[in-house]
Amino acid sequence: MFINLEDKNIKFILENNYIGHLGYIYHNKPYVVPITYYFDKEDNSIICYSGAGHKMNAMRKNSAVSLQVEEVESVSNWKSVLVHGTFEEYSGSDAKAYLHKFSLGVKNVILEKKHIKLDFISEFSSKIYNDNIPDVFVIKIEEFSGKMRQNKFEK
Repeated sequence: MFINLEDKNIKFILENNYIGHLGYIYHNKPYVVPITYYFDKEDNSIICYSGAGHKMNAMRKNSAVSLQVEEVESVSNWKSVLVHGTFEEYSGSDAKAYLHKFSLGVKNVILEKKHIKLDFISEFSSKIYNDNIPDVFVIKIEEFSGKMRQNKFEK
């Protein structure tokens, strides 16, 4: 049975996870890549960062993006959330502030979910190889939806 998730359930899934699949368009083709994220519930946005390259160039040209997050127990017992929004890039002190919020937020999610205390971004996300601030961006959420499937015979 498929069930539409309520907004509070969608936000719960976004808040309690930190790995999703970022969707964007490049040269009229859709791309989907895994990404570490933090859901900023106060701002109703998704904070991410990336190294320079294909993904950042694509989102600068077409700011319409999506993020998909799932919790899968089995093929017949799962929850999935899809966020649609707009890419916004930050630099300077704004980028540092967002990166700090991202780091603290993801570390807290990991502590709550896995009971592991981490100290550095490189322990849970792509490594930063130099002292430069990575490309920091926010997905301003325009809409989201969620579905779940539960087989009544599975626990």
